[in-house]
Amino acid sequence: MITKRIIPCLDVRNGRVVKGTNFENLNDVSSPVELGKYYSDCGADELVFYDITASSDGRKLFTDILTQVAENIFIPLTVGGGINTVEDFDRVLKCGADKVSVNSGAIRNPDLIPRAAEKYGNQCVVISADVKRVNGEFHIFAKGGREDTGMEAISWIKRCVENGAGEVVVNSIDTDGVRGGFDLELLKLVCDAVNVPVIASGGAGCEQDFVDLFKEIPTIDAGLAASIFHFGQVKISDLKQTLKQNGITVRI
Repeated sequence: MITKRIIPCLDVRNGRVVKGTNFENLNDVSSPVELGKYYSDCGADELVFYDITASSDGRKLFTDILTQVAENIFIPLTVGGGINTVEDFDRVLKCGADKVSVNSGAIRNPDLIPRAAEKYGNQCVVISADVKRVNGEFHIFAKGGREDTGMEAISWIKRCVENGAGEVVVNSIDTDGVRGGFDLELLKLVCDAVNVPVIASGGAGCEQDFVDLFKEIPTIDAGLAASIFHFGQVKISDLKQTLKQNGITVRI
């Protein structure tokens, strides 16, 4: 049985980790270097680093902080924010990233995914989809959840995978930071549509939410969270023990 992954997420703004609700009202949390090292030491399976204002600010991702994070962790690192060209992939990979996450850059230039996949391999290219319900339909949002593209989410994600994305992170804006559980309806649709690993993001509030996620959607590969880990409501080691007790295979 495939081991389920637990992934903390560092949303970084101006060199600091921040967290909000529904992608808004961001509050300062900690240093990304210190927090990344803590998660690496505490049993996280991977780490995600998002420079959350790079796209909306129209700038490149901060690489100095990223390099420091990469030097202090010993788990795979996925990096996103302001990734618009194949050269941006090259830049963050040279800083120590293992995978590169794209959202707004791929929306503006759909050729970015196949070009990056051809150069670095499908396993390196992650499509990060910020999704929100609009009039009963799932829409893709760009620029850190600020801009409704009008595109239907499931067909867009499927197209990205067909073009070479080797992994999908599904960020539910509706459940982000609310701590009421993952967006199971959305996640089931995505898992049914693609045959690459899918990571659930947005909504985790307690250990049981991860149990429900992996029980309700056996094909989901990983659960990603931020605030419950950042503020100590859930410890990764405790979460993994709970998952194991519920028959879910995890790396202890």
